[in-house]
Amino acid sequence: MTFKPKFLKPGDLSFDVFEERKDPYESDQPVAYNPDSLLSYEQQRQKLPIFKYRNHILYLLEHYQTVIVLGETGCGKSTQIPQYLLETGWAEQNAVIGVTQPRRVAATMLASRVAEEKGTLLGRLVGYSIRFEDCFNPKETKIKYMTEGMLINEMMADPLLRSYSVLMLDEIHERSLTADILLGLLKKVIKKRQDLKLIISSATFEAETVFKFFNKNESQDKTKDTAVIISVEGRNYPVDVHYSKEPVADYLKASVDTVSKIHLNEPPGDVLVFLTGQEEVDFVTSKLIDFARDLKTKKDVMKLFVVPLYGALPMSEQLRALKPASRSVRKIVVSTNIAEASLTINGIAYIVDCCFVKLRCFNPHSCTDSLVVVPVSRASAEQRAGRAGRLRSGKAFRLCTEDDFLKLPAFTVPEMQRSNLASVILQLKALGIENILRFSFPSAPPSKHVITAIELLYALGAFLPPALDEEGGLTSPLGTQMAEFPLHPMFSKMILISGEFGCTEEILTITAMLQVQNVFVASHGRKLEAKRSKWKFAVEEGDLFTLLNIYNAFLKNNNKHWCGQNSLNYKGLLRAMEIRMQLSKLLKKFKVPNVPQKGDEDSLRKCIVSAFFANAAFLHYTGVYKTVRGEHELHIHPDSVLLLTKQPKWVVFIEVLHTTKEYMRDVTVIEPSWLYELAPHYYQYGTDREIASKRLSKDK
Repeated sequence: MTFKPKFLKPGDLSFDVFEERKDPYESDQPVAYNPDSLLSYEQQRQKLPIFKYRNHILYLLEHYQTVIVLGETGCGKSTQIPQYLLETGWAEQNAVIGVTQPRRVAATMLASRVAEEKGTLLGRLVGYSIRFEDCFNPKETKIKYMTEGMLINEMMADPLLRSYSVLMLDEIHERSLTADILLGLLKKVIKKRQDLKLIISSATFEAETVFKFFNKNESQDKTKDTAVIISVEGRNYPVDVHYSKEPVADYLKASVDTVSKIHLNEPPGDVLVFLTGQEEVDFVTSKLIDFARDLKTKKDVMKLFVVPLYGALPMSEQLRALKPASRSVRKIVVSTNIAEASLTINGIAYIVDCCFVKLRCFNPHSCTDSLVVVPVSRASAEQRAGRAGRLRSGKAFRLCTEDDFLKLPAFTVPEMQRSNLASVILQLKALGIENILRFSFPSAPPSKHVITAIELLYALGAFLPPALDEEGGLTSPLGTQMAEFPLHPMFSKMILISGEFGCTEEILTITAMLQVQNVFVASHGRKLEAKRSKWKFAVEEGDLFTLLNIYNAFLKNNNKHWCGQNSLNYKGLLRAMEIRMQLSKLLKKFKVPNVPQKGDEDSLRKCIVSAFFANAAFLHYTGVYKTVRGEHELHIHPDSVLLLTKQPKWVVFIEVLHTTKEYMRDVTVIEPSWLYELAPHYYQYGTDREIASKRLSKDK
């Protein structure tokens, strides 16, 4: 039964819609603040809560194949457990201790920290591997941090992961798509490799689900268990939780009011406010800054220091949120859920929780991904409240009634059950998983999502007719190559066939630019200037061509000053150059011909259509856009360059962003005849396909 909260999200406020890429809470650079930096590394390690559990964890690892460590963010499990394993000989005889992270920022940050503590250069004893970037030595590295997707890619070359003696899956409570795939694959691997040990760490109480999933003991005799749970103390002080007496109609206004009351009535202590996205953070921050200015006229009231925190902020501005303020000032951090588990902010004594979160959800009817604001789970709310009990007793203010809170779901719906599964199924097929429906998922995905994903992969050419062979494996060489790209299958297809259209160089650039979270950056108060800079590079063909122009201009003016003048993300563009280089190497590996450009812009657009034909939309007579299949209503994103031109009749888009409406992101103008020419198999049969086919024929 789906819970419908009585309190509403604000729908009557008009926000500017900001750009948010694949992971809206991931920054380009790791950010951390260490209050004990003056102590020696050994003293710092001994002060961590996990230190007194060192021998317990090592003992359990000797006696059980799977150890589940339950410990809150900040207890030291991510940095210390790999070092304990190294110190006790688990990395001898060329073995490696692997640690997975859900985010690349966490992988690089933790690897850097552990390398510092071990007194070694990053990339030697301690290294990392993330998408499009490796920093490790196969002969020297003993502790290897990596994103979950990179470990899955390694399994394609070595399914039994023979180089690893211990694998630690960190922050598993986030239940990301790749984490669930890993759990299912590793359950198979440990059946074949009895010597491989698993450590699974979580910050919430979903450990019992993982325990049942990995415990091979089917009897009542506990002595035969192959998995065990150990709880590590994290929060040292109690946190009092307060609820609203009445349902909250507007949680943004309520957040501002609650912070105001805390500041005027509560003892000194910093405040952390949880909201859902960048636009809400900026709105509340501006309101609180206005409140702080009004306080300057009052002599007996403590001053306020208000600072926003979200992944798209530059590193210097994120550090402002992490560093402590002076004793005479109360710091207010207004944050997305990046502060829930990814970062630890010292000095927080009060939490204001809006009780909502922004999640990526897949609609199998429209075949689109959307970022949707939904009620938070009780486990996530507890995780948020725990930020207040680090240095002293704290208080958490939840902007919902207690009755409504108890109706919230216990845990966040796993990403496996709310995502596009095309990449998952493609990877599993490449790994030799013959029957997807019988694969052991920790949380089984909806059958509709599986069918939609298989249908898309068939349309992309990953499977040849018949769609699946007798064993259920990949039947297309193109599908095998697509599986090895660390990208969505649509991007992989676009790159692999770009040679046929003579636009490989351009497609590599566009793909690399789309992997950068924010191409344009602007500090508070300079957003209009950033928009004006974007229009300098705009072209009527759409956003992807605009990104191509930006990259080419950056190559001619490769300097930080030029980027600053044009509000461009200098580090992001450098990152795009690195990604492009990696993609180019992959093409050479697969021996894909790099044919020079034919000089035809239509060829480039046709190449885009040949991969993203499923994301096609037309201008309806009502003035809105609708998807060709399913006629799902969409709108062009406010930041799209196409808003400056006459509305195009036919477009393809890369993704959908759901705020007050569903917006198409990264839009390209196309001709309808190209859909019929390049993807007739996708629009020619089936009920909704017949409708789409008639519409295409009419416009053709």
